[in-house]
Amino acid sequence: MASRFEPSKSTSLYLQVKDTMIKRIQEKEWAPYSMIPTENELMSEFNVSRTTIRQAVSILVQEGILEKKQGKGTIVKPQVFVGSLGKLKGFAEEALENGIFPSSKLLSVKTSREFRKEKSLLQVPLEEEVVVIERLRFANQTPVAIERTCWPYHIGRMLLHQDLNGANFYDILEEKNIVLKTANEKIKAINASLIEADLLGIRGGQALLQMERLSFGQENKPIEFTTTKFCSDNYQYFIELVR
Repeated sequence: MASRFEPSKSTSLYLQVKDTMIKRIQEKEWAPYSMIPTENELMSEFNVSRTTIRQAVSILVQEGILEKKQGKGTIVKPQVFVGSLGKLKGFAEEALENGIFPSSKLLSVKTSREFRKEKSLLQVPLEEEVVVIERLRFANQTPVAIERTCWPYHIGRMLLHQDLNGANFYDILEEKNIVLKTANEKIKAINASLIEADLLGIRGGQALLQMERLSFGQENKPIEFTTTKFCSDNYQYFIELVR
């Protein structure tokens, strides 16, 4: 059904068109990564000029809602995943709070005496093993992050017999009375390797946001070290500052 706009209204035509396009995105009529209709199709449907359509699209591109693809057209950008600094939460918890459906794909799981950096941070003796789990994390079925969690063996072994594709590690450990109390996080920008780019469906060398988290439990003992590499286009941190 064609949308009708009123030129006499106080809101400009291009803003009315923009609001209608946003509604279609919010209602999933235009899905993430899908191509929006062509200028001619939008002109015909909305019964407005090419200039009006271009103004509306231009604003949505500037706001990061749409993205122009050279030689292809304009696509709907995926919803940005917003994490909050200052709160100790897992990927699934943050995703659900953003109205995003989280899922995972297990890449590897192993016990190892390697990973010297991780063992040092976790205060694991060199002769002992750690459990290392790597997963690809999805937001609304779109790959957004590569996660590697490292645990002292006596803790990580509790996860080995779980369905690691969908397991919420924090929930499983809390059921066994292992509760994370605090964590330190370090965030920096890196570039995706070819393997990481292939997993995330992006270009090699594209910017990623790397987060390293060292979590502590009872008596301030380190029990988890996680490195997560996020697609920078799909993830951002929110920080509330008080003066």
